[in-house]
This record gives sequence, structure tokens and C-alpha cells, in this order.
Amino acid sequence: MTSPATHLFRLARWGITLARRRALVGIEDDPNAPPPVKRLAKLARLATFTSKKGERDYAGAFRAIGPAAIKLGQSLATRPDLVGEEAAHNLLQLQDNLPPVDFELIKQSIETSFDQPLDALFSEVDPQPVGAASIAQVHKGVTADGRKVAIKVLRPGIKEKFAQDIATYEWAAAHVEAMGGEAGRLRPRATIANFKRWSYSELDLRREAASASELAEDMAGVGGYRIPAIDWDRTNGRVLTIEWVDGIKISKRDELLAAGHDLDALSQHLVISFLTQAISAGFFHADMHQGNLFVQADGTIVAIDFGIMGRIDRRARQWLAEILYGLTTGNYKRVAEIHFEAQYVPSYHSVHEFATALRAVGEPMRGKPVKELSVGQMLDGLFAITRDFDMQTQPHLLLLQKTMVMVEGIATQLNPDINMWDTAAPYVRDWIRDELGPEAAVAERLKEDAQTLMRLPDLIRRIEDRFPAKGGAPEQAPLPDIKLITDFGQNDAAPKNGGGWIGYIVAGLLGAGGVLGASLLGLI
Repeated sequence: MTSPATHLFRLARWGITLARRRALVGIEDDPNAPPPVKRLAKLARLATFTSKKGERDYAGAFRAIGPAAIKLGQSLATRPDLVGEEAAHNLLQLQDNLPPVDFELIKQSIETSFDQPLDALFSEVDPQPVGAASIAQVHKGVTADGRKVAIKVLRPGIKEKFAQDIATYEWAAAHVEAMGGEAGRLRPRATIANFKRWSYSELDLRREAASASELAEDMAGVGGYRIPAIDWDRTNGRVLTIEWVDGIKISKRDELLAAGHDLDALSQHLVISFLTQAISAGFFHADMHQGNLFVQADGTIVAIDFGIMGRIDRRARQWLAEILYGLTTGNYKRVAEIHFEAQYVPSYHSVHEFATALRAVGEPMRGKPVKELSVGQMLDGLFAITRDFDMQTQPHLLLLQKTMVMVEGIATQLNPDINMWDTAAPYVRDWIRDELGPEAAVAERLKEDAQTLMRLPDLIRRIEDRFPAKGGAPEQAPLPDIKLITDFGQNDAAPKNGGGWIGYIVAGLLGAGGVLGASLLGLI
């Protein structure tokens, strides 16, 4: 188990890096930030002799800290309620690009993981990577039977590095959440728990391959959208081999126009493809940035990189569809009712007052193109009213919000005049009619009743354990048990020599002081 002193040393080192780029100034100025956190942010800034005035380089700070921080920064880009609008907007620019690992190390990793020489698996592998990110890098290759493939290989030691950093994120989040107030409402521990789950999924390339396979099945009936085929014989936990994609990156607008593609049709098809995944299938590609989408000669959109996937259960999808359609049509009362039904908003608040607050957010959006107002701005508006209505963060929707912002950005680049509401409304309306209409309701009720009857004996035996009512948010996975440095004298694991928590604090402060001293001397 990592000691508190080690956590404090890491946090001090990261704090210095953030302070040098003025990335902690927002915390100093935030009236809702816990006072101890504000004081630490100010101390880090003063220790680096950094003025409050000047550019705040959030993306650069997270990039300088390391791979896990890059991923965390991309996740926090969806949380303007947690990090502020300025930081969230800046973090959207955080690119996951790092210098590549030497090919000899990549070759050794492939051969070790398969226990075979490289030329037994591939007839050709380009030593120059086509992409190098924080977790893995990709090389173009040719299999022994002549198929062109992309070979994704984890960076050596990356699992261990992520585990160390995430342990400190968990420790810090537990201490911040224990301060209560706004920090408790925003649930930083749940945010880090979700980040940990997403990251560990990315660090097992077999799970990425399985996600690609599942998404391909879900989207098989959707024309114009395709997932590359997995080469399972050349895939394991550290290596993923997938069909090579020849096409134009969706970010290269001029090349798409030169190739004769209809950008308006592409933008609409991208939005509908995302809605099909999120609302119909409940399983969606949650890393739909511009570098992960290609357009083939026939106009088919091909997605790559399935390390981050989102999943939404059926009931939450129904609520989501009704919320989107309600905002589209101006039925704010129904949107408010759904928030109360899902228990996103505590019952002691007024449905009508919440509907009025939603109207203030939704009305400016209706009937206008994205270049004037956007889904991203709507999400910012929704975050702004959550505090007034004591809404806790819903971790299961964070990936969805992040992906919606990504999709909107790409669609806007393709067609600045696209109206996300108008594009989404027909699809959402049809889905609601098919899934929530009278026929669907009767069919669903018959199915549920039959299943209930079949489970009746077991339900009777276990009624007390099974019966508690639940809200719209899925049950949160158990969070790790983090011992706070303030919990001295409350368990048997404390040292018996009387040092206990004081020793932890002294050791931590010495470590932090060492980092600050090194900073003053210009060593870090």
C-alpha cells in the first residue's frame, strides 16, 4: 500500500507543475472550492513565484505531468462543474500525443507477449509508428497471408505507471470529498472511480478488441458506418491487431471536398450513428475525436480506437431520449419530471421551478445552428443549475456528455450550419414512438410480467434483499477504502509508538518541502 508521504510528494510535484502554468489559479478564485484546497493552490503558486495574471495553460500542465494525467485531463474536459468552464474548454484541446517508444522495445514486447518471433506473425512491420499516444502506439504491418493491418502495442511499463498515479488520485479525491459541502456534491471519488475503470479497460487490449466486435454487431444494420475487423489470432492483452483502414480523416475538410463527399450528409450521418449507438444499442464509441474517424471513398464512416466505450441501461436510455426530445420540442415540464423520476433531483425541490430553470437553458438553443449556440453550451447551462437543485453528479452520464461534445464539434466542422436539435429530433421521436408507444408498452409489460412470474419463488425467498427502490442512476461500484490522514487512532493498523498520523503528516510535509525546494533551485 502506498504511504501518505508518497501521495503527498506526488501531489506536491504535480502541484508545482500545475502552478507554473497558472492551472491552479481557478481553484484560488473559486468561492465553492474547499478552503484547504484553495490555500494549497495559493501556496504552490507562491512557491513557483508565479503571478495570477497571464495565460492559464491547463492542457500543457496535464501533458507535462504524464500519460495518466493526459487521460485524466481529457476526462475532466467534460466537467465544467468541477474544473470551471475556462479549464474545461482548454482541456478539450489536450492532444494525446507523446514521443514514440523505440521500435526494438515494441518488437520485444510483441515477441514476448506471443512467445513467437515477429516474422512468424507478420511478414512486414513499419518501424515508424503511425501514431504514438499516452498508452500505446500503432504500427502499420502486413500479416503472413498478405492482409494490411494496424498493430497497436502498449507502452512498456505503462500499466504500472497508471496504477501508481491512479492510487494517488483516489487518495486525494477521498480527502477532498471528506471536506463535504460542494466537494461532496460533486463526488470526486466517483469521478476517479470511473476514470480508473475506463483507464484499466484501455490497458487491456483484449477488452478493446471485444468492444470493437460488440459495436460492429450492434451497428451491422446501419449503412454508411463500419468497424474494422479484429485479427484475433494476433491479439492479446498487450497487442491488438486490426484491419487497416484506407480513407480520409474526417478532420481534413478540404480533402473530403476534393474527393467529392457531401459534408452536410456526412455530418448528419455522424450524428445519427452516435444516437443509434447511445439510444438504440446503449453501447457507444466514447472516443469519437477527429483522429479516430475516417471517410472511405464510398462515403462510409469508419471508426477506430475502442479503448473507451460507454454503456447505458435501457431505463436510462428511455430517460435520455425523453430528455433530448423534451428539450427539442420545448416540453420542459416533462424533462423536469424525468429528473425527479430518476431521482437526479431530490424530491424536496419543486418540479415547476426546475422546469423553469430548464427553460432558461433550453430556449436559447432552439432553432439555431451550432455556430451560434451548441449542445456544449447547453450542457454548461445544465451544470450551472445543478448546484441550485442539489443534483449530484451522475458518473454514468459523463462519457455520454463528453462524446456529445465531440460529435458536435466534428459535425460543426463539416457543416457549420447544422442544427443538432433538428438533426436529432426525428430519430429520437421515432425511437420514443417505437420503444415507448402503446404497442411497445404492452409488449414490454407482458415480457416483464412473464419474467416476474418465472422468478416468483426466488423473489419470495429474497424479497428483503431485492426490494429496495432505486433511482435512475445505476448502483455505483464499491469505492476503495481510503484511510484519511485525519483518521488517527481509529483502527488497529495505526503505529503503536505514538507517531501515527503526526508521522504521516511530518513525512508528507518533508516530501512536499523537498519538491518545493527543488523547484526553487530549478531542479524540477
